[in-house]
Amino acid sequence: MKVTILGGSGRIGSQVGERLTAAGHEVVSASLSTGVDVITGKGLEEALQGADVVVNLINSPTFDDSSIEFFETSMNNVLRAADAAGVRHHVIASIVGVDQVPELAYYRAKMLQEKLLREGPTPFTIVRATQFYEFVEAIMSWTTEGDSVHLPSTPVQPMAAADVAAAVTKAASEAPLRGIRNVAGPQVYALDELGRITLAARSDGRQVVTDEEAGMFAVVNGDVLTAPEGAELAPTRYEDWLQRQQ
Repeated sequence: MKVTILGGSGRIGSQVGERLTAAGHEVVSASLSTGVDVITGKGLEEALQGADVVVNLINSPTFDDSSIEFFETSMNNVLRAADAAGVRHHVIASIVGVDQVPELAYYRAKMLQEKLLREGPTPFTIVRATQFYEFVEAIMSWTTEGDSVHLPSTPVQPMAAADVAAAVTKAASEAPLRGIRNVAGPQVYALDELGRITLAARSDGRQVVTDEEAGMFAVVNGDVLTAPEGAELAPTRYEDWLQRQQ
């Protein structure tokens, strides 16, 4: 099977490529660095030529309103090119609870991406994943004031990027689901608790202050960012992942 990975040099794409190659599939890694531009369409047809599956992991460079235009343009270009190339399965990565947080422009953009995929000509699978362990440090940096990290108590169920890559690889290797596969980490944390666990493991001198109005996750209501019923739970625990990072 031939698989083209758009965003193949990224955090998830590179791991998906390694896994698919190890399984004996022919993999084409496509990104700006290889001359493929999903916004202008340059190089797309060539990258998708002969592909059975396209794994679309291209991400917006911003998280504001401009991300909506990015996903609209890129998805329409990829959908047209995939249809012309006769691609039989289109896989994208999205976010658990993405349809429950309309206050966030980036989540609205990902919802538009999902909508375009559903309405497109190619059979598809949407892999919705929870937040990555690798992003916890960035989330804390956004709300750090001096020695204090302000975080809300929003429930989250994060997972390792490697486990996300495994889920995307599985989706690409199977028949199109024509629907959503939800994947999440094995444990639920309050975001402020997750921050305290992280700082303690790294002997970081900052202190977490519970602040229900801090950061982008303050607008999230309830437990919409945790695994819905029927979700697949990944094996890697956050504390174990943290230990391996030391």
